[in-house]
Amino acid sequence: MSRKDTLRALLGARERELPSGNSPEPVAEAIEAPRQLVRSGAVGAMGRSLGKLTHAAEEARALIASGDTIVQLDAALIESSFLEDRLGEQSEEHAALVASIREHGQQVPILVRPHPGKAGRYQVAYGHRRLRALAELGRPVRAIVREMSDAGLIVAQGQENSARLQLSYIERAMFAVSIEDQGFDREVIMAALTVEKTQLSRLISIGRAIPFEVVKLIGPAPKTGRPRWAALAEKIAGRDLEPILVGLSAKPDFLTADSDARFARLLSALTPAPVESCKRSWCDEDGRRIATYQRGPERATLTLDQKIAPDFGEYVLSQLPQLYRSYRGSRGTG
Repeated sequence: MSRKDTLRALLGARERELPSGNSPEPVAEAIEAPRQLVRSGAVGAMGRSLGKLTHAAEEARALIASGDTIVQLDAALIESSFLEDRLGEQSEEHAALVASIREHGQQVPILVRPHPGKAGRYQVAYGHRRLRALAELGRPVRAIVREMSDAGLIVAQGQENSARLQLSYIERAMFAVSIEDQGFDREVIMAALTVEKTQLSRLISIGRAIPFEVVKLIGPAPKTGRPRWAALAEKIAGRDLEPILVGLSAKPDFLTADSDARFARLLSALTPAPVESCKRSWCDEDGRRIATYQRGPERATLTLDQKIAPDFGEYVLSQLPQLYRSYRGSRGTG
């Protein structure tokens, strides 16, 4: 069976018999996207959402062509997917989506399946953000209902996010780990995230190397890619993170920073500050420089001028045992 046929089998039947009261409806025409957008604050986020309406219209036309039937459902009857794929939503983006749906309506339906364990209820494959916004507005949800297996739901959920480029790198990594922990093989995960085997191995490696409490503290960090997450994984390996995480969590400016800034703060906290080079000299009573001491990040060097004091180095070496005993005694470790 080809990969295309496998995915078609995972996604299941195109539609099912719907409960009474859920009448089909045509897909609404999308409005023309505005030409000029304001780019600051919540208004800027709203503008970005409106700028996606052209893409929404294309999706709507594709749904018409596919023959899928769109119905209206009560938001209270729809539950989230059994796998989380997000680490939280930015308040500006959510406010912009709510405002866009309030003014223009729901442009693209969500995809749900009949809940496998609760008669008369549904489970989201994709469209969680739209569902939350519609529930907040008290509006019915336009949805496509399909029979899907667990694997089919995961593939639909992952591919929708990949197509919209909505998940950050760490969200994709944690989503891959969650799918694997549910017992699905890597073929399903590759189909869901639209990645090759090597890419998936890297995602899962990062997802398992970063403790979940770290990911929850940082958030999605949409601008932070694999190299920086890999660097963080190296720095936290074998470390006791609790004092650092507690310390950062107690700082109001850390909690109010965006997630990329929180990532940078944690990475900085785990990176030892470089030791500045310190260079000092010692001169005898005649003003001649006999010794130069230089301290670096990993070693200290004492240089003696053999032209001025040719045997002084040997003398210092012979005195090291006594000097070291004196040093330990001064620190209370002798």
